Amino acid sequence: MRVGSFVLAAQFPGQGQGEALHRAVRSVEVAEEAGLDMAWLAEHHFVPYGTCPSAVTLAALLLGRTRRIRVGTAVSVLPTVHPVALGEQAALLHVTSGGRFSLGVGRGGPWVDLEVFGAGLAAYERGFPESLDLLMSWLREPSVAGTGDRYAFREVPVVPRPSEALSDAPGPEVVVACTSPASVRLAAERGLPMLLGIHVGDEEKAEMVTLWRQLARAAGRSAEEIHGAAHVSAGVCQIADRRADAVEALVKAMPGWLKQGLDAHVTVDDRERRMRDPLAYTELLCGLHPVGTPRLCVDRLAATSERTGISRFALLVEGSGDLASTEENVRRLGAEVLPHLG
Repeated sequence: MRVGSFVLAAQFPGQGQGEALHRAVRSVEVAEEAGLDMAWLAEHHFVPYGTCPSAVTLAALLLGRTRRIRVGTAVSVLPTVHPVALGEQAALLHVTSGGRFSLGVGRGGPWVDLEVFGAGLAAYERGFPESLDLLMSWLREPSVAGTGDRYAFREVPVVPRPSEALSDAPGPEVVVACTSPASVRLAAERGLPMLLGIHVGDEEKAEMVTLWRQLARAAGRSAEEIHGAAHVSAGVCQIADRRADAVEALVKAMPGWLKQGLDAHVTVDDRERRMRDPLAYTELLCGLHPVGTPRLCVDRLAATSERTGISRFALLVEGSGDLASTEENVRRLGAEVLPHLG
């Protein structure tokens, strides 16, 4: 089992953006010291829900500050970036870090980002498969031409080649954020592992893994690919000597952040959107994920792995909103939980 952190750089009420980013960077440095396997970095635009607008840029900083831990994006939003530009950045980080970089990609949402970056709603609604395929070609082939509806260009060489890394991998790992049967199919047909969100419980995650395997098999993927796919389960982790104290730490801080952050999202076409109740959502997350004593956290992670077949976790550790508390949370995760997971 491999456990990593999920880093949002969340801006809690009363905090500055720099404070949120400093806590994000520091949490990854501590994660390496504590023995965590990986840090997954979120990306958001124009909202305090997450103050990192470029996960790949923050990944570059953190790969330079660390020596062992893997760093990945969760996720880079494909509709608002050119796949070749992202592919070049991913290849650069893969080569220069010795293969410690993972690229998580997703479709994002129908947000005003699409207007600001000139992508348009079509890039969100219909363009993701073309973008993903172009990105994968860039990361696996020596030269690439654009032959799609959105991206058309003459053949050009891939520089730097991901295969030039001092690593056994042919290129950076690519993981796809999946929230629907359509996105599960997209990932499965390409043999790409899934990143499943924090709002989803074990039963639904197990169903998505089963569907992925069925669709991958139907697409002709090998048994080795299917059984070796390292899907990732996102969750929340807060450790305390009593479960009530861990829950209290999150219930005090997360609803204010969630309300402030989620309310700030603006749709590109003014469509109506339904937002979760922040307190109820926080309580739901506390019930779904390892929130409580170290023993409870061990048991909850082991149970999720057994129920879903997922062995990799990306855990939000900054839910208290406090730097010192976040550092302590990460250190306890490394010292009191990881040794019991195998």
